[in-house]
This record gives sequence, C-alpha cells and structure tokens, in this order.
Amino acid sequence: MAYRRTENVVRRLHARHEAIIAAARDTASEGGMAAVQIVPVAARAGVAAGTVYRYFPGKTDLVAALVEQFATQEIDAMRRAADVAPGPLSALSAAIMAFASRALRARRLAFAAIAEPVEAELDAARMQVRRALAAEFSSRIGAAIGGGHLPEQDATLAAAALVGLLVGGLFSPLAPDWAGRERDQVQSLTLMALRSLGVADARARGLVVAGIRNQ
Repeated sequence: MAYRRTENVVRRLHARHEAIIAAARDTASEGGMAAVQIVPVAARAGVAAGTVYRYFPGKTDLVAALVEQFATQEIDAMRRAADVAPGPLSALSAAIMAFASRALRARRLAFAAIAEPVEAELDAARMQVRRALAAEFSSRIGAAIGGGHLPEQDATLAAAALVGLLVGGLFSPLAPDWAGRERDQVQSLTLMALRSLGVADARARGLVVAGIRNQ
C-alpha cells in the first residue's frame, strides 16, 4: 500500500519550502545573488543544509525558485495597479509606475533578481523575470494599440525595449543617484517610457500626474 501524506505533513512541507525561499529572499536583499548559498540560507531558515538540498538540489534551483516567486509577486502587483485604471493607456502607465516604485522600495532585491551580473547558469534561470515583465508590458501595450491610444507598433518589440529602459534607468551604473527623490525618479521614468511609445507629451504628463495621485 502506497504511503499517502496527511494534510498536516503536506502543510509542514510547504511551510518549510516557503521558509527556505523567504530566507533566500532576505539573503539576496542584503547581499545579492552571490550571497544566496545553501548553508547560510539553511541557517537563516532554521533548518539543516541537507533539508534545503532535499527541496533544491543546488544553488541554481534555489535561485530559480526565488526569482519565480519574485516575478509572480511583481506581476501580480502590476496587474492590481493596472486593473483599477480607467482605460488601457492609464493601465499601462499604472503598471509601469507600480513596477518602478516597487523596484526602488526593494532596490537590492530587485537588482539581484533582474540586473545584477551573475554566473551564466544563474542568469539563465533569472531570465524568466525579464520575460514575465516583457510579456505583461506587451499585453498592456497591445491593448492600448488596439484601443487607438498608441500608434501602430510591434508590441513585443516595444515591451522588450521598455524593460530595457526601466532596468537601465533604475539599475544601470550610468543612472544618476536619486536617493531621497525616488518619487521623482518613478515619474521621470514613466514619462520617458510613455513618450517612447508614442504618447504625446501633454497626455503623458497627465497620465503620470494621475498615477502619482493614486499611489
């Protein structure tokens, strides 16, 4: 007779899995992806290293789970912001502002999950974040084009360029230091993004001002 896990066992296993991911997230928030190692993450989660290995055979697997959770949470936040907007162009603006403002509030973690230089095998696992962001922006851009709010353009290409603009403006070594002026940074990046997609300047400014009021 096959062994069947009880609900309590399943809950305990899930809780342990989440505790390990949370420990990895906290570690990345402090020291980046280089700091996400099995032994210190295990200590932080309050479990043995062997327990972590039972869930995640190696660091790449742990990082993949961490960035998958990060991507899911960020996309969910973008959708919540966009879904209360009055139209597709406002929804796109709200999604951009939500991503940028959340990235600045958790800058070290966002940098680690999206842009930090890492080994090739980790970057391959982490690419899912950028793909998820691009897919969400592509959907929003496509809806705005379909509604006649943006000029005709390739939504997939525009979304890829938008992700590059935001990541560069938030995390590039060339980006200016906006410490203490994060709200202005979000506003400037969103305005630049909307202009690049073909929104007339006056309308772009109105969308950004409306978005700031709703934050």
